[in-house]
Amino acid sequence: MPDRPEHRPVLAGNAVLQGPGIRLEPLPEGHLLHVMGAIDDEGLAGHLSAVGLEASTIRSAGYRQWFIAGDDALPSSRIAALSSALQGSAFVSDQSHGRVRIGLSGPQAAELLAKGTAVDLHPSAFSEGRSTVTLFGHITLQLTRIGADSFELTALRSFAEALYEELEALAVSLGAAPEL
Repeated sequence: MPDRPEHRPVLAGNAVLQGPGIRLEPLPEGHLLHVMGAIDDEGLAGHLSAVGLEASTIRSAGYRQWFIAGDDALPSSRIAALSSALQGSAFVSDQSHGRVRIGLSGPQAAELLAKGTAVDLHPSAFSEGRSTVTLFGHITLQLTRIGADSFELTALRSFAEALYEELEALAVSLGAAPEL
């Protein structure tokens, strides 16, 4: 018997739903790092590049807080390298094990999201690259616009299945079906 339980992606068995104007999909669990400190976006981007994480995205998570997200799992040595690079200006907390990312895209994505959150999703109010912490129904999540009609939702791992089920029901109501 192993000392620790084997990691299983929480949404691994969930189907991708696709419809004429909507796509819902579980995203790779990859990495999600919470950075807190006295640094700005440009400085943080420079440090990410210096440690080989330039493919990761930076998302605002509040005053002097960011999430660094990417599709690949990071070895602890890469996280330690970023922590060392930021020493004296910011701290890094690995949240990869505790949060799950979900992709939602298509012309009806904002319509679906409007059924569960009070965020104004019009592109003039919530532009590409913008991120906010909000509720979807009763579940807290970070909502990021990653494209004109594309969003990424990041929720606590323990709420990810419930959130995905709710999003599935809404996507089906908009004409989505499991992708074959």
